[in-house]
Amino acid sequence: MALADARALLPSLGSAPANVEAEAVALRRLADWCTRYTPWASVDGSDGLWLDISGCAHLFGGEAAMLEEVRRRFKLMGVQCRLGLAETPGAAWAVARYGGKDSIVAPGGVAAALADLPVAALRLDGDAVLLLNRLGLAAIGALQAIPKLTLARRFPGHALARDPGLRLDQALGLRDEPISPAEPPPVYRIWSAPAEPLLEPAQVEALFPRLLAQLCQMLETDGMGVRRLELLGYRSDGSIVRAEIGAGLPTRDAAHLARLFAPRLQQLEPGFGIDGLLLNALVVQPLGAAQVTLANDAGDEAGLARLVDRLANRLGPGRVHRLGPVRSHVPECAVKAAAPAKPQAPWPIDAPLGSGRPLLLFARPEPVLATAQLPDAPPMSFTWRRVVRRVRRAEGPERIAAEWWLTPQGPGGRTRDYYRVEDMAGRRYWLYRDGIYEEPGKGEPVWYVHGLFP
Repeated sequence: MALADARALLPSLGSAPANVEAEAVALRRLADWCTRYTPWASVDGSDGLWLDISGCAHLFGGEAAMLEEVRRRFKLMGVQCRLGLAETPGAAWAVARYGGKDSIVAPGGVAAALADLPVAALRLDGDAVLLLNRLGLAAIGALQAIPKLTLARRFPGHALARDPGLRLDQALGLRDEPISPAEPPPVYRIWSAPAEPLLEPAQVEALFPRLLAQLCQMLETDGMGVRRLELLGYRSDGSIVRAEIGAGLPTRDAAHLARLFAPRLQQLEPGFGIDGLLLNALVVQPLGAAQVTLANDAGDEAGLARLVDRLANRLGPGRVHRLGPVRSHVPECAVKAAAPAKPQAPWPIDAPLGSGRPLLLFARPEPVLATAQLPDAPPMSFTWRRVVRRVRRAEGPERIAAEWWLTPQGPGGRTRDYYRVEDMAGRRYWLYRDGIYEEPGKGEPVWYVHGLFP
C-alpha cells in the first residue's frame, strides 16, 4: 500500500530509502555463501535464491535437516527467509512464497501442493494474474482443469511471465526449466565441516592437508592435474574468505601445492569462526605419468615449473614470464613476453640477438647529444646522463628501416643507423641516429643510446 495509508494505520511506522545496489550485492554474497550446500546456487530476481540440492541433501542429514540448518543459519545472520523444496524449480518457488513455513513437497505431490495456491505463485506478471482472476481462475487447481488449448487461445504468443500454460507445465515438471549457477561449478571439490568453528589460521593449516590429499587422490584416479586451486572458508557471520593459488603446469603434487598455499593460509582471517571449508579445483587439465630416472628425478623441467609457481604466487599473477623471439628487425619488437608455462619456440639462427646486438636493451632509448664529423660518420663524442664521453672506437652503421609493411598507411617512421662505440674508459654502448640528414618531411635526426654491451 502507499506509505501515507500505511502510516495512517501505524503512525510509528519507520521508512528508509531503498538501496537497490547494496541489496543486490548482499544477495549475491548470500548466493556465494550458499555454495557450502551446493555448487548450483544463484540469485533469483531481487529477493530470492535458487539452490539445486540434487545429490547434496544426504550430506546434511536429509532434506528436512538441511532446510532447518539453512533457516537457522540465516536467522543467526539476521536474515528472515521462507524456504520451499520441491522436485521442480517452479513448485519450490511457489511453496516458498505462498505455501506454509519451510514447505517440503514430497515426490509426486506437486500437483496437489499447488492446487490451493493462487495463480500468482506461477511467477506471472500482474496483468496475467488480473485476467485469470476475472475469468474466475484464482487458484492453480482451477487452472489445471482448463485445457491447454484454451489457455493458449487466451494468451497467444505472450512472454514467459504472461504464459500461464507454460509456467504451469514448468511447475508440474512437464517442461524442463534448467537453473544456471552463478559460476560454473567445479568438477573436483572437497567439503569439510569441522565439529567446532576454526578460530585461528593454524587450525585451518592443520585441516588443509587432509582436504588436499583427498583432492589429489581424485585427480590421480582420473588422470588429471590442477592449474588453479581455491580454498573457501565459510564464516559463521555469512561471509566467505578465499585463498587461491595457480600453477604454470598441471600438477597433483600435494606437497608442492601445500607449499604454495602456506603463505595464503597464514593470512586467512577466520573472523568469528570458520565452520566450513571447501577446496575447489577451478582449472584442471589431463596429466599423464611422468618418466623419471633411476635417481627418482623427473628432470629439470619439473623443478623449473615448481620454481616458477613459487615466484608467480609470491609476486603476483602476470609478473613472471619468459621472453620469446619475434621475427622483427626493430630491436624493441624482436622479443615478446609469454607465460612461463607456454612452450618456448627455438630462437632462429638469424635472430637479432645473435647479430652483434647487446644483451642489455633499455626499455626506452635515452636521448644523447652526439657530435659527428660527417652525416653518416660515427659520433666522435656524446653526452649521456650529463657526462661527456669521448669515443675511442666505433663500428657501423647498421641501418634499420621502419617496418612500413605493417602499417596500412604505407611507409612511416624514421630510418635508424646503429653504431657500436667504445669510450676512453672501455665502456661499450649501442647508439643510433634516428633519421637521416636532409630526409624530406622527417625533421632533424636525433641520437639515442639503446643498450649496453658487457
